[in-house]
Amino acid sequence: MHQQNIEQDLLEESRQGEVLSYHAQTESNRKYYIESYGCQMNFSDSEIVASILAQEGMSSTKELSEAQLILLNTCSIREKAEETIRKRLKEFEHLKKKNHKLTIGVLGCMAERLKNKFLEEEKLVDLVVGPDSYRDLPRLIGQTDEGDKAVNVFLSREETYADINPIRLDSNGVTAFISIMRGCDNMCSFCVVPFTRGRERSRDAMSVLAEARDLFDRGFREVTLLGQNVDSYKWQNPNSGEWILFANLLEMVAQIDPRLRVRFSTSHPKDITDQVIQTMANYPNICKYIHLPVQSGNSRVLKLMNRTYDREWYMDRVNTIYRLMPDCAISSDIIAGFCTETEDEHKETISMMLWANYSMSYMFFYSERPGTPAAKKLIDDVPIEIKKERLNEIIRIQNQISYKHNMADVGKTFEVLIEGNSKKSEHDFKGRNSQNKMIVFPKKGNYKAGDYVQVLVQSASSATLTGIIMD
Repeated sequence: MHQQNIEQDLLEESRQGEVLSYHAQTESNRKYYIESYGCQMNFSDSEIVASILAQEGMSSTKELSEAQLILLNTCSIREKAEETIRKRLKEFEHLKKKNHKLTIGVLGCMAERLKNKFLEEEKLVDLVVGPDSYRDLPRLIGQTDEGDKAVNVFLSREETYADINPIRLDSNGVTAFISIMRGCDNMCSFCVVPFTRGRERSRDAMSVLAEARDLFDRGFREVTLLGQNVDSYKWQNPNSGEWILFANLLEMVAQIDPRLRVRFSTSHPKDITDQVIQTMANYPNICKYIHLPVQSGNSRVLKLMNRTYDREWYMDRVNTIYRLMPDCAISSDIIAGFCTETEDEHKETISMMLWANYSMSYMFFYSERPGTPAAKKLIDDVPIEIKKERLNEIIRIQNQISYKHNMADVGKTFEVLIEGNSKKSEHDFKGRNSQNKMIVFPKKGNYKAGDYVQVLVQSASSATLTGIIMD
């Protein structure tokens, strides 16, 4: 892929977020179609929704035309994400005209944030359900069957869906997400998550372990522990009174079996402790990869963002990671053009990127979200043209860093977990190494998805490594 195309793809992905159609097969006359947008937590939530609907005898479909129920699991973190959902709803208008019994629902963060406004303005929407109200879906769907609109966006202080076994949607049978906590107590001034997902609450550690063991027994070989801020996980055993912190949980999952890889996302710099980093270093099956969002490389801007750390604190965490795990890869989130950001402060973000040597980053320009502290107290005064210029520079620099990062792996051999066929050729496998880098390599022997192989890297781009299986 040409460099220009890579930059454009990264820019579009950063602005729009990911989208995926899910489908599972269960026996039912009623079929639903679900799309998920945004973060991994939304994709994990869709698997919970699928489980709840399956218990009601519903089945899902790949084809919109076959569905009696269409659900969009939405993201509110950027304005572009919400615009994408609105456009998608308009595309469903012809389906609604053909089938007046078709029910269209909006789930997730956007549903919670806009609440009744969705039902009033978007005439196509029949159902609005927030992230903590998925158990109520059967009742709400029944309400729409009676011809009424239905909404439940109640935010819970207890709901973790710990007792629901998610249906692994469009699963490759090798990798899976496990949600270990919900909500967020970090009031970053730019972020809507505390308002759309509520306060932090952690899952029962025993239920997390049971889910991970079950996945391993069913042939899965990698789990990713999910939370808005996984490092703040804490759960008190009601029997012993013992507190289980994230480092403890991470170790417990890693001890299930050395053949089970463990990843986690996302970490907050203020909470990632030396204990977590040392635990990662102690276990070969805990992947040597940390997503550690910096957002800005300037301390003044970080204070305005209410990130509760400064440039020096962040650099100390990165130094500790590289000291205890020299082979660890670090990725980041970066916001360009936050309120009052100067050109010199933008340059400090660039210098942080170069210093931290990020393997990759998710990059965005600042999008003011209604109701956030930044929208209430700060002035969004950086012109959109400047935001785009800074974002483009950040993307260009990250592509250069990623290319050098990947080129340094040429000639090295990595243990790779085969996830399936390459997107481009059924003659090639794809899989990731411990550092979360995708490697593509020709098929060989009797290897299959779920197997570990040693792969010698022969070439690299800014996005992908290519290699061959070593006997």
